[in-house]
Amino acid sequence: MAHREQTPLQQKFYQVIFGTETSQGKWFDLCLIAIILASVVVIMLDSIASLDVKYGHLFLYLEWVFTIMFTLEYGARIWCAPNRKAYIFSLYGVVDLLALLPTYLSLLVPQTAPLLIIRLLRILRIFRVLRLLTLLSEANELAGALQRSGRKIFVFFSLVIILATIFGCLLYVIEGPGNGFDDIPTSVYWAIVTITTVGYGDVTPMTTAGRAVSAVGMLVGYAIIAVPTGIITAEMTGAQRIRKMRAVLESRNCTNCAAVEPDAHAHYCRFCGTGLPRPGHAPEPESDMID
Repeated sequence: MAHREQTPLQQKFYQVIFGTETSQGKWFDLCLIAIILASVVVIMLDSIASLDVKYGHLFLYLEWVFTIMFTLEYGARIWCAPNRKAYIFSLYGVVDLLALLPTYLSLLVPQTAPLLIIRLLRILRIFRVLRLLTLLSEANELAGALQRSGRKIFVFFSLVIILATIFGCLLYVIEGPGNGFDDIPTSVYWAIVTITTVGYGDVTPMTTAGRAVSAVGMLVGYAIIAVPTGIITAEMTGAQRIRKMRAVLESRNCTNCAAVEPDAHAHYCRFCGTGLPRPGHAPEPESDMID
């Protein structure tokens, strides 16, 4: 969808709301961060029963103040955005809308009051406000590692489920309903809690054989609990190594001052202005200059 033409006022609002290049834009972002954090604190305090009894009306008043402010900001973003449809259906546009809807829905449908917890999604907006490009790139790298190691992790969890089923069936046979292992699903639940070394203690084996099987399950859990972390770490390490090798291959040395130029798209040395060789090619011999 092509960008629509903006008026000078819309361009000014766009620079302040969506940009951080101007002082007004930076101040807007700082104020928005403060409001977001304050609204999240109010939501968390409102969930405490004792505080809700004493200050429930104050929390409700503050929530409506925050909601109206966010509504005005959401409307201003739509009004000044060059591509309104792109913003509305973007991830952050959807988050902005979801953070507003529960408060208004609570007026129309009282049963939607539990949905007010969705307002905590406002805290996600801090990532956009802060323009955490480095953190977002790291998050993309982690997501890529998870995607590349998806099959390995699937095989690992399949193995864990099989082991939990085996241990659960063993304890169901050994302990029986008399010791709390009423059925196989309950026994499998106990096995998962044991293998993951959580150990709630709501179901425990009473016989010597059952405790021996429990000990084996705990040792197996300690042995395999770090496998997913190792798989993801290996993928991230491999990706970082490839990125470093690519950077080395794309970097070039200036033939005049020997400075390293990491930008693969640069044509001239940033220090002396001498022409740079193409990435992956040997430096071209300099031609004699004729006055």
